[in-house]
Amino acid sequence: MKPEERLIVALDYETETPALELTRRLEGRVKIFKIGSQLFTACGPSVVEKVRRTGAEVFLDMKFHDIPNTVAGAAVSAANLGVFMMTMHASGGPEMLRKVREAVGKTSGRRPLLLAITVLTSMNAELLAAVGFKNDVKTTVLSLAALAKENGMDGVVSSPEETALLRAGLGPQFKLVTPGIRPQGSASGDQKRIAAPASAIAAGADYLVVGRPITAAPDPVAACEAILAEIKEAVK
Repeated sequence: MKPEERLIVALDYETETPALELTRRLEGRVKIFKIGSQLFTACGPSVVEKVRRTGAEVFLDMKFHDIPNTVAGAAVSAANLGVFMMTMHASGGPEMLRKVREAVGKTSGRRPLLLAITVLTSMNAELLAAVGFKNDVKTTVLSLAALAKENGMDGVVSSPEETALLRAGLGPQFKLVTPGIRPQGSASGDQKRIAAPASAIAAGADYLVVGRPITAAPDPVAACEAILAEIKEAVK
């Protein structure tokens, strides 16, 4: 996989105008853009279609979590939009994950990568305990990731802190998508478990999700190129 194919830029905007402007500015540099619940709720499926028309792929990060039939239906709708990858919570359970894989597998066209959310990068041990999880973060992440793999998911989304553990435990083919990426000197924001691009690649990440270090930069193109340079150096 080429270095530019590993970077996913998060279009975390309230409206489509700045999102589409950024995709145009980064055209040729970034192959995948992430559309999450904020932008999708504001603009609907049309924003996915508009990003795809630029030639880029879309990572639809809606983090589906509901009863199995409802999530399976939502996943089919997402697949029919032609997205490259999508997310659902592993904590939705084995039946939900299996139904998603089965339903999406029956759609026509390319099947998107199915990624399970383990523990959000905004969570730490204290916050995890507050919502009822008894194990520490790493144990919980590995357990949820194993559940995802056993029930047909192609990979997981997890923080840089768990990447090496997941790569060792789940093998080389299981996809690892790593948010919480912050270049050296960047503010962490509301992320609790973060890492620099080179560290995440060295730990075994396949894809790196970067948002504010690019979208909030005075020069997003220069910020993007700096991150790509770090990725290229790490891949060497």
